[in-house]
Amino acid sequence: MTGILAAVVSLGGFALAAGIVLAIGHKVFRVEGDPMVEKIDALLPQTQCGQCGYPGCKPYAEAVARGEADVNHCVPGGERTMRQIADLMGVEPKPLEEEPAAPMVAFIREDECIGCTLCIKACPVDAIVGAPKQYHTVIADHCTGCTLCVEPCPVDCIDMLVKPELIEHWSWPLPNTDRARLGLARREAHADGT
Repeated sequence: MTGILAAVVSLGGFALAAGIVLAIGHKVFRVEGDPMVEKIDALLPQTQCGQCGYPGCKPYAEAVARGEADVNHCVPGGERTMRQIADLMGVEPKPLEEEPAAPMVAFIREDECIGCTLCIKACPVDAIVGAPKQYHTVIADHCTGCTLCVEPCPVDCIDMLVKPELIEHWSWPLPNTDRARLGLARREAHADGT
């Protein structure tokens, strides 16, 4: 019995010592990230779709912070995200590289699915569930509409459908800046009596 107790005490002491060493190492060798990268990354939609030309939102945020990429490459984020990043960076907003399309969601025609799992491997946000040689399906709430799952499908059973706009995701559209300026000029002219 004393042998078991000694083993438990020695193992517990080793675990405590290892925990203390790891905690000290974490404090001493901590590498601070670039706060600008973290702020830009927080503004991005986290779709990890690669439409910006980078493998995910974090690499794109790093490129923007270093000045290697423009603020207008995030298609899913749209104009709102582009303007927020431009304000944060202190640069002039630019027109979006691509016109934002209606939000899309992948839909797998299960009767045609062969269960190859290639779409599961291609999905950057794990929105597709299924098992080998079984039907797969898409979790619509997690799908970002990046279309990365469509090309690897060997039987072409994935359709991209327009995602219905739910009240939880709706927001007021941005005002047209030209119209807003024109309205401001008219109000100023009206106030001056001209």
